[in-house]
Amino acid sequence: QVRLVESGGGLVQAGGSTTLSCAASESIFAFNILGWYRQAPGKQRELVATLTPDDTRNYADSVKGRFTISRDNAKNTVLLQMNSLEPEDTAVYYCNARTMGTPYDYWGQGTQVTVSS
Repeated sequence: QVRLVESGGGLVQAGGSTTLSCAASESIFAFNILGWYRQAPGKQRELVATLTPDDTRNYADSVKGRFTISRDNAKNTVLLQMNSLEPEDTAVYYCNARTMGTPYDYWGQGTQVTVSS
């Protein structure tokens, strides 16, 4: 029933910026935690950033200070602002929403971000 639809991504030059969006089919406050993950070729999926209903934010060390996770409540949308991009940020990025209670994860379809040197 729940759908997470991602938009954004593409080719970005090193040092540049871009924003990913994730639109949910229901209120984002239905979820215990919202997040963004990424997976690069040959590497396991890793957590990039999380956001809770009380606005607590956490970031992976590799993106801290460069990426910002936020929400647009009116649009049921989670955003990931990415600044000072590096080639090492190249990956498929996935939006994630985890339900309250017994955890259940919903995932976006993934969007490719490629950072050129």
